[in-house]
Amino acid sequence: MISPLLNVMSAAAVKAGKGLLRDFGEVDQLQISRKGTANFVTQSDIRTEKLLQQELKKARPDYGFLLEEGGEIPGKDATHRWIIDPLDGTTNFIHAIPYFCISIGLEKREADGRSDIIAAVIFDPIHNDLFTAEKGKGALLNGRRIGVSARDKLEEAMLVLGNMRFSTAPPIDTLKIFTAMAKSGAIVRDFGATALDLANLAAGRIDACWHSVIQPWDIAAGLLLVREAGGQITTLDGEAGHAYAPALLGSNRHLHLPMQKLLVKGE
Repeated sequence: MISPLLNVMSAAAVKAGKGLLRDFGEVDQLQISRKGTANFVTQSDIRTEKLLQQELKKARPDYGFLLEEGGEIPGKDATHRWIIDPLDGTTNFIHAIPYFCISIGLEKREADGRSDIIAAVIFDPIHNDLFTAEKGKGALLNGRRIGVSARDKLEEAMLVLGNMRFSTAPPIDTLKIFTAMAKSGAIVRDFGATALDLANLAAGRIDACWHSVIQPWDIAAGLLLVREAGGQITTLDGEAGHAYAPALLGSNRHLHLPMQKLLVKGE
């Protein structure tokens, strides 16, 4: 059974998702005006964030927030805060491409200053896919347990590379990385929504992903989902991944070392 905490998070995401779906239906009508579309989506992003904040604050009034649009809002409870991306995949949304999601992670800070994500929800309103995870309790998709894929050969894998146009300079030359991945025989994609990529990695739909130029709200929930689904997520040098890393490699474990070689050496 889903816990009361995940119930609260899930209900907030699903409620906010209805508004996003409604707004997404309007985007096609605005494609003739690039500026008009961008402004409309910005307002949708802000509305969604406010709704999520209101719903979560009702249930946990003392928790703080780290918001993509609203920034950091301290709470009375200094040990817990919500990390929220109300619309991951904004560029897709602007172009009426149905690949975007809502991401909510709950961060817990320890007395020594360390922090961890202890609960996660990612909601894909287009497909009505609700990904949930709680630390130590596994990962679920629409209430059913999920796990990462078992593929162990790059030539059979689906690899996802994020933010290609932003990472063109050393030490991460994305064009070279893409070329190396393609030469491995793998299928390579850039879907444009980091959180949803991580959720789909957890569900075994993709086999590994590399994301750079990322923010905590992009990855907080996805980190926990991947780990609870049996996957591995690290920095490029193999250190444990965390919500404040500037870049992350996620995989089904079988492909982690081959992916590290591709990313570091291009081979």
